[in-house]
Amino acid sequence: MAKKKKTIGIEAKQPKEDCGSGKCPWHGHTKIRGRVFIGKVVSSKAANTAIVQWDYYTLVPKYERYERRKTRIAAHNPKCISAKTGDMVRIGECRPLSKSKAFVIFEKVTE
Repeated sequence: MAKKKKTIGIEAKQPKEDCGSGKCPWHGHTKIRGRVFIGKVVSSKAANTAIVQWDYYTLVPKYERYERRKTRIAAHNPKCISAKTGDMVRIGECRPLSKSKAFVIFEKVTE
């Protein structure tokens, strides 16, 4: 019997293994709503957590120059995805999962 493909409301590839976590958007009840970002995992040392970072440029009008900035967000890292340092991932906003996490990793990006 074929496994039924679950949809999370966003076009993404479903992970092959099952994690059984309630906080996973694929195997639990966490809904993704709001903002979606693509970033690089810079740390995955904490349990079920990954720090995702992306860089951007912003204009400083006074000097008519651009400066580099970065954004770092703590996201839930389900066992079925298990993103490691250096992986490019897509994260989506969800309900607050802990004091510092309101995003969840739902897909590894292959480039």
